[in-house]
Amino acid sequence: MKIAVIGGGGVRSPFLAKSISQAAGKLGVTEVAFSDTDPVKLDIYGKMAKKTAYLNAPELKFTLTTDNSEAISGADYIITTIRPGGDGMRRAEESLTIAEGVIAQETVGAAGLSFAMRTYPALEDICREARSNAAENFKIFNFTNPVGIVTEALSEAGYDFQYGICDAPTGMLDSFEKLLGLGEGRLKGEVYGLNHLSFFASITLDGRDVTDRIINDPAAYEKTELAFFEPDDIVRRGYIPNEYLYYYFYPEKALRNMMKAKELRGALIERLNRAMTAELIKLGDTYKNYDEALKIFSKYHGARENAYMSLETGKKRLKRWAFDPLSPEKGGYASVALRFIEIEKSGVPEDMILSCPSRGALGCLKSEETGEFSVTVSADGVVPHRFENIPEECADIISEMKKFERAAAQALRFRSKSAVIKALSLNPLVPDDKAEILAEKYIELNRPYVEYEDN
Repeated sequence: MKIAVIGGGGVRSPFLAKSISQAAGKLGVTEVAFSDTDPVKLDIYGKMAKKTAYLNAPELKFTLTTDNSEAISGADYIITTIRPGGDGMRRAEESLTIAEGVIAQETVGAAGLSFAMRTYPALEDICREARSNAAENFKIFNFTNPVGIVTEALSEAGYDFQYGICDAPTGMLDSFEKLLGLGEGRLKGEVYGLNHLSFFASITLDGRDVTDRIINDPAAYEKTELAFFEPDDIVRRGYIPNEYLYYYFYPEKALRNMMKAKELRGALIERLNRAMTAELIKLGDTYKNYDEALKIFSKYHGARENAYMSLETGKKRLKRWAFDPLSPEKGGYASVALRFIEIEKSGVPEDMILSCPSRGALGCLKSEETGEFSVTVSADGVVPHRFENIPEECADIISEMKKFERAAAQALRFRSKSAVIKALSLNPLVPDDKAEILAEKYIELNRPYVEYEDN
């Protein structure tokens, strides 16, 4: 079995390599190819990934290449984690968004559409290449943001072999297990909604619902992603939201914090990644100097993790962090993809969380519209669970944002300025008088990557 990772020169590549190599023997993975169009990043982070894989599975064939076609050729499973334009483009689109007094969030916010304008054409190229040269019955797992928008657009374009993956729901379950002093995998979550805009219908332990127990535990608002929310507010609502719902529950607070911040998330990530890359270049060959490279990598990645959503929420994590290449790997988006492979290979139906067409999972979504759900994976494919009697306000948020995602998908596929304006006008985080202004700015910013018609 061959797995290809497109975007294998990214700073998360060591995590991907660790997950894949540790699962290789169990899943029958014999070959892995990491590709990236940036040879410098591939030489740094790709080599760190290769050494990580060697330490866990020395028999695994591990290839680094700048040719996506070479990586995709014969691949049974493909993971996409790309960022066209790099961190600099993220910083630029967030800066011009906040300059208009609009929440600058790169997935569910306005800036997410700008990001999608670059990622969709690249992902479509990957899908076409896979159709021609990947193995029979291949599948693509897309972690490239904004997952919700691009998964919808690719699905509408007929690429039914791709699934959106995200580690946010499983990451939340992991934090709840730690909160309750439970072992890995003890909690089961039923999730519905959209990517970065989903909700837990229930969280169970050995069949018993513990949702209220978590909601009413004061420690949950200190030790889990619920720390971003007001405890009284979550208790009143009576359900557990994905952390990105913060922007929709408290938009004024999020905007105020962003407006006064010295730098936004994109600028912070760019600064940290640039400094880390510079140190690693100075160090030299990261495969040969792996231990020293890990120290540098751990320092900067720890700073990045502790700053997650801190600018928008005012809440900063204070955890010591280090990358251990040999410790058992759990969580992360690679683990989501590997979970799918494990289920499919076993032939025994199991549940997991994916972004895929709803197929009647929610009354507020059409059957063909994509969402993020708990699903059952089997030899017959992927079947989302059905969710009934969900809170009205949850259904309203999902419906409103799906209108945005569908309009955004049309804009991406047909490359029309008027379609971009329409999509932005449907996003509840974008004031009506800012839609056309942002559309023009995003089209100009992305002109080196994609042309949009002025109609």
